[in-house]
Amino acid sequence: MARDNKISLPSSGGGLIRYFDEYRSKISFKPGHIITLVVIIIIIEIILHTWGYGFLGI
Repeated sequence: MARDNKISLPSSGGGLIRYFDEYRSKISFKPGHIITLVVIIIIIEIILHTWGYGFLGI
């Protein structure tokens, strides 16, 4: 058997992953929409905690 005298060096990436900036999601939300949605959910939670027993009859 012939011996393989090649020296293998570590990859130059150093374990880092490249992410491309060109990628854009098809779904995008503005910060104002997220804040509005959270406020609506909080109001619904308050209403259900206050009057939910009468609405649901549980």
